[in-house]
This record gives sequence, C-alpha cells and structure tokens, in this order.
Amino acid sequence: MAQAAALKKRTEASEVAARSAPDLDQLIHERVRLGIVSALAANASMTFSDLKALLEVTDGNLSVHARKLEDAGYVLCQKSFQDRQPRTEYTLTSIGRQAFERYLSHMEAIVDAMKSSLRPKK
Repeated sequence: MAQAAALKKRTEASEVAARSAPDLDQLIHERVRLGIVSALAANASMTFSDLKALLEVTDGNLSVHARKLEDAGYVLCQKSFQDRQPRTEYTLTSIGRQAFERYLSHMEAIVDAMKSSLRPKK
C-alpha cells in the first residue's frame, strides 16, 4: 500500500513537472543559450573568445545563439577594436537577468516537486 502511495506521489510530481515544462523560457532553456546567460550572470561581461572557449562551441554556433539572445533583449553585444583586432563583448541586460532569475526559480520548483515525491513517508 505504501508503495502505491509513493508511486502515485511520484506520478503526480512528474505530471506537475511535465505541465510546467512549456512554461520554461525556451529561449534560455537551450543548452548553449543557457550557458551564455549563466556565464554572463556570473561575470560583468565576457568576450566572444572567452564564451567560445568556456562553452566549447564553434564561432558560428555561438554567433547564432548570442544573436537570438541579443534580439530578445537579454544580452547586449558591443563591438570594438583592440590593437587593430575586432573585439566582441557581451553583457547580460537587466531584462536578461530577470528572465534568467525566473528560469532558475521555475527549474528549482520543478526539482523541489520531484525531490518531495521521492522522499519516503515517515
């Protein structure tokens, strides 16, 4: 009987998580974009080269994902030259930081729901 109750609780938590998934910010949820936003949330700014090395992606892959974040207003891209070399620097905007915080809160709620469903009843 206890196993049936535990299974029911896990099933309910899984259903809550599944229903919540579409509410996740799909723009941030993609792996490379999540990496970009996470890195920028932890740093005041990062260059294209730094992000590329950190995320281990190609130039084209990083460019496409960074542009999507920039178009959404989540990331600010500033281009300049340093010692005659092009330099691209990214920063997280306040809109991007708020979106990232909402995303993290949403993920934490899903994880908490799943954790509580896995805890044995006393």
